[in-house]
Amino acid sequence: MKRHEELACARAQWRGREAYCLSNGLVQLVSLTGGGHLAEFRFTDKSGQSSLNPLWVPPWKSMEPYHYRDKQHGTQYGPQAEGKLLCSIAGHSLCLDYFGPPSEAEAALGMPIHGEAPNLRWRKERREVSARQTTLTLGVRLPVARLRFRREIRLRRGESVAYIRETVINEQKQDHFFHWTQHVTLGPPFLVPEASRVTIPATKGVTHPQGYGGHELLASGQEFRWPLAPKARGGKVDLRQPFTRQGLGFVVGVLLDPRRALEFIAAVNEEHHLLVAYCFRREDFPWVAIWEENGSREHNPWRANTQARGLEFGSTPLPVTRREAFAVAPRFGAPTFSTVAAGGRRTAEYVAFLASLPSDFGEVQDIKLAKGAILVQGSGRKPPVRVAATGLAPGLLEGSKVQE
Repeated sequence: MKRHEELACARAQWRGREAYCLSNGLVQLVSLTGGGHLAEFRFTDKSGQSSLNPLWVPPWKSMEPYHYRDKQHGTQYGPQAEGKLLCSIAGHSLCLDYFGPPSEAEAALGMPIHGEAPNLRWRKERREVSARQTTLTLGVRLPVARLRFRREIRLRRGESVAYIRETVINEQKQDHFFHWTQHVTLGPPFLVPEASRVTIPATKGVTHPQGYGGHELLASGQEFRWPLAPKARGGKVDLRQPFTRQGLGFVVGVLLDPRRALEFIAAVNEEHHLLVAYCFRREDFPWVAIWEENGSREHNPWRANTQARGLEFGSTPLPVTRREAFAVAPRFGAPTFSTVAAGGRRTAEYVAFLASLPSDFGEVQDIKLAKGAILVQGSGRKPPVRVAATGLAPGLLEGSKVQE
């Protein structure tokens, strides 16, 4: 067996945090047990590709969320409603069973931002390495929501694709309405204004009704057509370009193209010719919430030195309180929450992948799935970049218009 083809799934330390590292010699993925965050997804140093990690790594010291204590850590990370998540957040987080802040009453009873899932300790349920793939399954129980959650991640030999299968299990004797959002956040050195571009097959959008704490780039509570959003002081800004105005930030929700069954989010660093993207079914996640922090938040732990762009695909458009979210459903004719039947379960499958792009690729125009491959179409006249993907779920393939 060649060294670059080795498969592994092992316990690891990531910046002093408990983690598991999956690797197939070509790419490696790090999943933290504290909060379940996917902290790193990159080509390995020996792959011959750019080993830049596209996922956001906060500039402050990280800790396990279950070690957070308000009296001890509140000054450093903020009060419990936010601080418990901020102390541990990294890269791709899960928001479940709500997306946004708790209400005042919920916060007073200890509930954190973005639900219980990203604030608890996840447990290993399965770890397996075979001749063709390596698999890690982590699970967590949400005691207040009375949900159980399971995430399975697979890397296959010789592929730069992470196959992810998530299951929500309802322990209640009644149907449950909830939010299910993949809080994917990118940051420097991958995401930089002079060399990076974001692509989303979106249509309509709406800006956050409450602005951005007095430092908003965009007008509040305004609808727009993707990708041009209204500025707070007149004019428009192209949301495909990150970090256009230092000291400002924004949150918007955009509706993914209803004509598509397979959706995606993608970002490219042109200097490194590196693409990171996710593909998923619109039936599972019809919205993308876009959050950008560009050095505007001065309080701890932000300290006005953080750049981050969230491309948060999920079941709801904006991170607001549960009461606000359900009061406006649906929006633009699309549902704004997920449901799971009493005593039942709901599963979603999606992929994350990396690709090296040729210098004349141009901008990402489309991403489609074929049998055994992901096809990335650029704005140039070249054929699509083909990414080997032999483990695609039937449900994802059925949503693709590509036939082979």
